[in-house]
Amino acid sequence: MPDVESVPLAQLTTLRTGGAPARLIEARSADELVATLREVWAEGEPWFVLGGGSNLFVGDEPFEGTVVRIRTSGIEELPGSHEGTVRLRVQAGHDWDALVAETVARGFAGIEAMSGIPGTVGAAPVQNVGAYGQEIVQTLVEVELLDATTGEVSTVSASDLGLGFRTSVLKHHYGSEPERPGVIVSVTLELERVGAERRPIAGDQLRGALGLEPGQAVSLRWIREHVLATRARKGMVLDAEDPDTWSAGSFFQNAIVSEAFARTLPAECPKWPLTPVLDPVTIIPLAAFDGILPPPPVVSRQVKVSAAWLIENAGLSRGFRFPRSRAGLSTKHTLALTNRGEATAAEIAELARFVQSRVQAEFGLLLQPEPVLVNVEL
Repeated sequence: MPDVESVPLAQLTTLRTGGAPARLIEARSADELVATLREVWAEGEPWFVLGGGSNLFVGDEPFEGTVVRIRTSGIEELPGSHEGTVRLRVQAGHDWDALVAETVARGFAGIEAMSGIPGTVGAAPVQNVGAYGQEIVQTLVEVELLDATTGEVSTVSASDLGLGFRTSVLKHHYGSEPERPGVIVSVTLELERVGAERRPIAGDQLRGALGLEPGQAVSLRWIREHVLATRARKGMVLDAEDPDTWSAGSFFQNAIVSEAFARTLPAECPKWPLTPVLDPVTIIPLAAFDGILPPPPVVSRQVKVSAAWLIENAGLSRGFRFPRSRAGLSTKHTLALTNRGEATAAEIAELARFVQSRVQAEFGLLLQPEPVLVNVEL
């Protein structure tokens, strides 16, 4: 197997924490990836795969196991399911933003609003990445999945991945194991052929973020440039010179709560219903109508709540950190926990626990971490 010299994972993760693994392997082709993982699994040692390292929070102690770093790349263009579409099969280790840039250059629409998201293509379906109203679930067709239980590679439809808000059956949530353990080998997307011309943009969220009026026409390149600029202002585009980007992106997930609980939060707290509110329709046969309408059914809906608003309104401002700590909230927005320079995982975990405790004390809600935690607890 293609072993390489082991280095601290602080050098390979965007949060810049993590001790060295006992063994580090780089897989540069799909066949190499599959063979490597099968052998690692047969040995029975602890393991995890590493892509861009942008959604990991790794502990300070050495990892007593094997880390498989996915370095595959490549884009294969395939016919779309109908006229005006195209499919792209992309290797799991391909850089996500490089893929977005390529699709924009080719005039393929569907993922341009996700420009600037760090990480690799294979990680994107695991947490159903999204930004400004676009999510990968909208364009994902299927993945090639190496099953960690059987060691077999199969093609799995997007509909079988349980894609939801920043989740899937493949995701390792804090405190639980994936419903379907496995490693993505390749991803197939279906995009729309629109070319370089300007066109009206659907979606209130994207138009609002970019300051577009309804019906205003812009090109894919215009969208990409403005999304990158917007993310850069928030410290969400990697920059070796900017400590605000030394993070795992949004450290806490926007909370998903019941409609009843959402009503207990302040009215000014941003909330987004996850299902549309529709007027119920009741059909009663005329012969059975006695002049009395039955009460409408009680529908339990889920609501997404802004974690950034909760943090700020729990009294934690941008740039907050403990005295002498090298970990702090981003100076640009409160949702990112940042490494201000050689912070330990213990320092970042201390800050994360404090944020959780303040929000819980103020609003009765325990925020959940979004990154995968390895060798570290909150």
